[in-house]
Amino acid sequence: MNEATINEAVQRALARVGAQPGPLLEILHAVQDELGCVPAAAVPPIAAALNLSRAEVHGVVSFYHHFRGERPGTTVVQLCRAEACQAMNARALEEHATRRLGVGLGETTPDGRVTLEAVYCLGNCACAPSMMVDGELHGRVTPATFDALARDWSAS
Repeated sequence: MNEATINEAVQRALARVGAQPGPLLEILHAVQDELGCVPAAAVPPIAAALNLSRAEVHGVVSFYHHFRGERPGTTVVQLCRAEACQAMNARALEEHATRRLGVGLGETTPDGRVTLEAVYCLGNCACAPSMMVDGELHGRVTPATFDALARDWSAS
């Protein structure tokens, strides 16, 4: 991703929401929606436009797990790590997923197809353990369920 592309995305986000009070989060969301991430090169122009330090903007980007510094894979798999899911054996599901994909949490497979992420509640506690795949929620996920879904990712 080149610097011109990043700056154009930042400028579009600033034009849409920059005049609103406290627009930083909305700008970061807009940049990530357009680019798939909030690259480090986006931080200085956002900071300058909002009269914030780069450290303040970076602090917000790094605080929220939602924001990524790099583009995710084609498929984004989010495993819930909240208490209800942990109580229903989510740790074993996580271990299975990392073995099956060959990557850790927060990483993307070498072919760029799948990014595996941890989230800290999907709001599906009654159907734990849960995971979300490209915005689609799955409950009562077992290693077998994970493998069945993973076959679909491999085929796409």
